[in-house]
Amino acid sequence: MLRKHSLPSLAATAVAAAAIVTPAFALELPTRPVLTLEAARAVAASAEAKASSEGWPCVISVVDDAGSPILLTRMDNAAVPAGVELAPGKAKTAALFRRDSGAFETSINGQRPAAITARGFVLMRGGFPVVINGQVVGGIGISADTPDHDEQIAKAGVAAINK
Repeated sequence: MLRKHSLPSLAATAVAAAAIVTPAFALELPTRPVLTLEAARAVAASAEAKASSEGWPCVISVVDDAGSPILLTRMDNAAVPAGVELAPGKAKTAALFRRDSGAFETSINGQRPAAITARGFVLMRGGFPVVINGQVVGGIGISADTPDHDEQIAKAGVAAINK
C-alpha cells in the first residue's frame, strides 16, 4: 500500500537534507572590483577625447586584469598602422605586470637590459594599469605618434576612473 506524505513532513525532510549538505560555516571569499564594459568605454572615451583635442589620432586598447581584451578603438588616420598590435600589447603588459609599460623601456635602456627577454609583452611607453580602490582591474594601451603622446593619452583614459 502506498503511503501519502504530508507537506510538513516533506518540508522537514528538505530542511534536514539541506542541513547535511550545507557546512556549519560559510566560506567567505574576497571580493574585488572589476573593469566592466561600461567602465572600459569611459576609459577609452576619455583617452579618445584627449587624442582628438590634441590632434593625435591613435589606437586605444582596454583590457581586464588578466590582459584579455575588452575593447579596441582605432581612430581615423591613426598614425601607426601597427598600433592595432602595439596598443593591446601595452595594455596587457601594464595589467599583468601591475605597472606602466614604459618602466620596461626604461629598464632595457638602463640597468636591466635583460627585461627584453619578457617575450610576448610590449616593452614600450604607452601602457598603464587601471586601478580601482588600490587594485589593478585592467590596463590601457595607446599607440599614437610619439611615446610622450601615448602616455598623455593613456593617463587621460586612466583619469576617467580615478575622478
